[in-house]
Amino acid sequence: MRGIILSGGLATRLRPCTKITSKQLLPVYNRPMIYYPLNTLIKAGIKEILIIVAPERAGDYLNLLGSGKEFGVKFTYEIQDKPTGIAEAFLIGENFIDQDDVTLILGDNIFEDDLSEEIKNFKAGAKVFAKKVHDPERFGVVKFNGNMRAEKIIEKPKEWISDYAVTGLYIYDNKVVEISKNLKPSDRGELEITDVNKVYLEKGELEVAVVENEWIDAGTFDSLLRAQILAKEKLQDKLLI
Repeated sequence: MRGIILSGGLATRLRPCTKITSKQLLPVYNRPMIYYPLNTLIKAGIKEILIIVAPERAGDYLNLLGSGKEFGVKFTYEIQDKPTGIAEAFLIGENFIDQDDVTLILGDNIFEDDLSEEIKNFKAGAKVFAKKVHDPERFGVVKFNGNMRAEKIIEKPKEWISDYAVTGLYIYDNKVVEISKNLKPSDRGELEITDVNKVYLEKGELEVAVVENEWIDAGTFDSLLRAQILAKEKLQDKLLI
């Protein structure tokens, strides 16, 4: 299993704080934001981690994180020239992934749950995680049937279908690279991770687990404040780095 942290983007919703730095380098209590997704991967025993960053911030990440030796892992860095979809991470990281399975986590996603066993026990297909939210229109949304099995996934639905959002942690087998190569850009001009999940769903190879505790997509000032509180009150004793 290899790991990818997608940490690009412009973070315009967090201006002016992100005018001179990356969102994922902002402090969340006493650590840079990116340390939290890093902890998720490192706890799962992943030793090879690709960090995908915006070109103007690459030096900042290298100065902060270095080679990964300090954390007992190896970091590789790649550039995402512009934010054109989460699924592009698998094209950027094709050589890095090679023949392995891969766990992708977004650099602004913070989980209270310890998901390391979910990653360690992954066998094949795809596994993603859902959480009830009050604003599902901001996310990819999964609709479950009566047995809590996923039957539909839609990106940012305009009409309500469910209040379960797909979180920013995705586990895939090696087929994800070829699947991503065959995607067509959405109306937003992006390679949508939801379209990757749809392919696995149609094949009957997608598992969706429900996150029990708090999950934060720290891309707004309100969610960043929630992340600060969560980190201070509940996460500090659980972190490896």
